[in-house]
Amino acid sequence: MLHRLRGAFSAPGETPAPKPDVVDLGSDVVEFIAFAEDCIISAWTVLDADRLTDMLNDHEAYALVDVTVDRLDGGASLRLDDLVVARDELFIVHATGPRGRAEKRHRTSPQYMAVKMGPYRVRGFFHGLPGSDPVTAIRRRKAMVPLTGARIEYVRAGEPYDITIDTIIINREQADWVEPVEVGSREFPTGPKRAVTPPA
Repeated sequence: MLHRLRGAFSAPGETPAPKPDVVDLGSDVVEFIAFAEDCIISAWTVLDADRLTDMLNDHEAYALVDVTVDRLDGGASLRLDDLVVARDELFIVHATGPRGRAEKRHRTSPQYMAVKMGPYRVRGFFHGLPGSDPVTAIRRRKAMVPLTGARIEYVRAGEPYDITIDTIIINREQADWVEPVEVGSREFPTGPKRAVTPPA
């Protein structure tokens, strides 16, 4: 469940994040769009890392401001001034903000994957080391894993949605299963060959 906590942030002792309408133009304020088990969250947050993926992996909870919560069951949307959301409540986050420093990037091989996550069916390119097994590689990553060229299917208020996003970040720990698929495959897989489990 989502928790509304005024003045509470991602870790004890951290400086509270200001709202976007009062921060300096140089502050690292980014849009935060996340898919949870029963809702979609739209808000703003302060980026305290090179990339949103890094920040999501560095903290177990995130401070959001100017929040809208849209329920998947079609109920009335909820507006909040601020909200703290835990990482384990999130399934997918839209990757916004900078891509990170170029010198930290490595040569990778894109592999098209299908991921079942609660009410969401996700497809996108996982970028792993050339020749590596993508399922094993995802298993060994930190919890939040980026996918590019992503497609998300879900149902909201009884209506099917099928959206595409350049880059998303999935919570590996919320994946029911993951499976390599052919690019352009029309049908979503009916099940996995191997389950995704936390790394040893």
